[in-house]
Amino acid sequence: MLKTRHHHDHDHACEHGHPPVDVLTVAEARCAERKLKLTPIRREVLSHLAASPAPMGAYDLIEKMHRSSGRRPAPISVYRVLDFLLEAGLAHRIESRNAYIACAHRHEGPDLVVFMICDACGCVAEASGAPVEKDLSAIAATAGFTPASRVVEMFGRCAHCGPA
Repeated sequence: MLKTRHHHDHDHACEHGHPPVDVLTVAEARCAERKLKLTPIRREVLSHLAASPAPMGAYDLIEKMHRSSGRRPAPISVYRVLDFLLEAGLAHRIESRNAYIACAHRHEGPDLVVFMICDACGCVAEASGAPVEKDLSAIAATAGFTPASRVVEMFGRCAHCGPA
């Protein structure tokens, strides 16, 4: 399943994988299953991530929250919320961008996710990394390496932007 987010610098149709309502519905269900609390600030941050056409950094979120509600949360509060969303499987961190996207998929914690990032428009497509997961594990094992985290990010052009 792919989830695509586009930065709107050009004229192609954007296909957002999940509207904010869908993300919140999945978040509520997932939190209920795990007996986690989706507090108002967690809901607000997740809503902004889900509505964003591109990955957002913590300070982008603070500005969005300030514009929408008139209050400016402390950076530590937003980082704590982002940590919660990551641990709950409700968001992903795009390592190369130091930014976050909402996720309405039902990944389990150790599942490998591959992010395809368009250099032209900034869109991020998300796909299951299951087909390459065994190969990556074998490569690590052969090298005697124990990965602490596994993030796969590919850069290039999305189908809408075409070849470089």
